[in-house]
Amino acid sequence: MRVDLFDFDLPPDRIALRPARPRDAARLLLVTGEVMSDRTVLDLPGLLQPGDVLVFNDTRVIPAQLEGKRGDATVGATLHKREDLRSWWAFVRNARRVRDGDLIDFGNDVRASAVCRDEQGAILLHFHGDEPVELLLERAGEMPLPPYIASKRGIDDSDRADYQTMFARKEGAVAAPTAALHFTERLLAAIEERGIKCETLTLHVGAGTFLPVKADDTTAHRMHSEWGQIDRATADRLNAARSAGGRLVAVGTTSLRLLESAAGEDGIINAFEGDTAIFITPGYKFRAVDGLMTNFHLPKSTLFMLVSALMGLDVMKRAYAHAIEHDYRFYSYGDSSLLLPA
Repeated sequence: MRVDLFDFDLPPDRIALRPARPRDAARLLLVTGEVMSDRTVLDLPGLLQPGDVLVFNDTRVIPAQLEGKRGDATVGATLHKREDLRSWWAFVRNARRVRDGDLIDFGNDVRASAVCRDEQGAILLHFHGDEPVELLLERAGEMPLPPYIASKRGIDDSDRADYQTMFARKEGAVAAPTAALHFTERLLAAIEERGIKCETLTLHVGAGTFLPVKADDTTAHRMHSEWGQIDRATADRLNAARSAGGRLVAVGTTSLRLLESAAGEDGIINAFEGDTAIFITPGYKFRAVDGLMTNFHLPKSTLFMLVSALMGLDVMKRAYAHAIEHDYRFYSYGDSSLLLPA
């Protein structure tokens, strides 16, 4: 499909620079089939049925934004995918000043060597020393806020808490599964009281999620792969809930993409461990997911393509026009939507 079909006019001031406080006070646009209504995140338990399952991503964001020196040149690096215990692929600013074998000093006794490049220009960085890379990043790194936020304000200490979900357990993401940022203990208590179940999986979100689609047609766009895992016990519980009539509602596009990657043609979710580069656009036949809670995405983004595949492009364009007209806040720190196909 033509990428320009997914374009719309988003006023820059609609991109939220800070999250709602409290988190569950954010607004929520309910879209069921072609019908929409304005709610809040706290309304979520009443919008689902007992036996439904909310599926969360328990990845934890690491401080993957680094600033360093290669000789006299300033170099910025955003880690996006782990290669091994000491090596990460990174998108590098000023990459033309970095050659294979060069040493980059990120300060605070954190150094890495450039190993090689991939076909898309990312650089493999090998971190020196014996300390775990996660400890090095805690010393030298910053939280990797999306560029649409970081370009408008500085990254500060509050982002270290604000940009983590309450489910964050397993370190490895360089972007938050932002739909789950809205959840609080009181909201989870109301969900449990309603008889709605919660499950977790892991998808380490990469910085590729921020990259614009540069191709004119979706068939020419290549997604960056991300590592994910669903264990056998979780897969069995999800399949059992669906067999009993419950709906699987992914909390965030990351959970949705991993569920769809793990599902067979018959809709059965299998245990999964490995990389996925699934790219969902209109025409895709969903196998595992019956609904999606997600924030509002940017024009011509792969995530707006995904929600359009779930609900229909015309429906999502109307929903987003409604959100813009009624002052919903967009993107990572913004408001949310609950999308339930007819």
